Amino acid sequence: MSTYSSLLKTPGVARIIAAQLTARFPFGMLSLAFLLHIERVHDSYAAAGLVLGAMSIGQAIAGPMTSRLMGVLGMRVVLWTTLALCSVAVAAIGIFVMPIPLTMGVAFFAGLSMPPIQPAVRTIYPKMVNSRQLTPLFSLDASAQEIIWIAGPVAITFVSTQIGTVEGILMSVAIMLAGGCWFISSPEVGRVRIPRSKRRFGTVLARPPVLLATVVGFLLIGSCSAVEAGVVATFGEGSPLAGIVLAIWSLGSLVGGLAFGHVPIGPWATARRMLIVFVGVVLSTFMLWSWWGLSLTLLVAGLGIAPALAVLFAIVSASVKFSDTAEAYGWVGTGQLIGAALGSALAGFLIDGVGAVGAFWVAGAFALVGFVVPALAHRIHPDLRGRDASPIPDTEPVPVQPS
Repeated sequence: MSTYSSLLKTPGVARIIAAQLTARFPFGMLSLAFLLHIERVHDSYAAAGLVLGAMSIGQAIAGPMTSRLMGVLGMRVVLWTTLALCSVAVAAIGIFVMPIPLTMGVAFFAGLSMPPIQPAVRTIYPKMVNSRQLTPLFSLDASAQEIIWIAGPVAITFVSTQIGTVEGILMSVAIMLAGGCWFISSPEVGRVRIPRSKRRFGTVLARPPVLLATVVGFLLIGSCSAVEAGVVATFGEGSPLAGIVLAIWSLGSLVGGLAFGHVPIGPWATARRMLIVFVGVVLSTFMLWSWWGLSLTLLVAGLGIAPALAVLFAIVSASVKFSDTAEAYGWVGTGQLIGAALGSALAGFLIDGVGAVGAFWVAGAFALVGFVVPALAHRIHPDLRGRDASPIPDTEPVPVQPS
């Protein structure tokens, strides 16, 4: 804990973590808010899964592009524009009752205009701390973001079930605007200038660690999205137990991130963490009859989530030039969002077909492949033991005047 306390004493670190967590807080609410709202309005989990999938696909398409645009137009221009557009689209889904195809279109636009907060802050971090502190900072960030998934589901479930699903969506919009304004106005956002990348768009994805992080992120978040849908279906939309179980799951991730944040990152680091997730999800399929049993097994699964994400962030940072970091994180985010879309959609169809257990089958399949891929790819997995995770500096020839 002394490592984390010294990090938080570094000027600006505590503030930027708090600001970006607030700005991203609605991300822990919107999926559940839309799931509850669409299911209530259209009486179909499959329809809700399609809407969530449309939003995630929009985010997936936009992620690398808006991230790269921050190096062209500047962070604040891109962040202010996307914040305004996304807020309007999300509010429209809550206020207006629309046919599913139209709702999917609006959700797609909301995803397309989602502010690239995560790539922005991941790009800022290396400029705020020394190289020795960067890996612990990624772990602290991955752990702290679990606050989003602990408080978010509880808050949105309470508001949506006890007050109304429209009010839940509008609350998410209000927090998005408040947190977004705080983060974008932070001095660090204005001080860090991302160099314009000299490489073609998408080239960074050819780097093996970036591709590995993108694929594993896709599988990890696909599993998480299926679990979220399965928990909601297990307890029904009117029960607060779903939010409590999801919060306990996220608490496990928070604990895991803080406990394993100091562990050196070797070639098998990602595979080991994904194995924990897989074991926990498999055990959960046998505990759907008991909320406390399900909570306990998901607590186990959660122990691997934040540590796995921290490793993915670190291997990307250590493998690309600073000018490419935002785009690289955009691609990793795209992988995660495609996973969320596919996980939600498959879970929704199986819930309608065989019940809540179908969602956990989907989650288990994603987690299993998420373990196998990094295990087979351990030879291309960066070994950061004894190394720092700082990006590769951008260098170019310096003109010299003849004497």
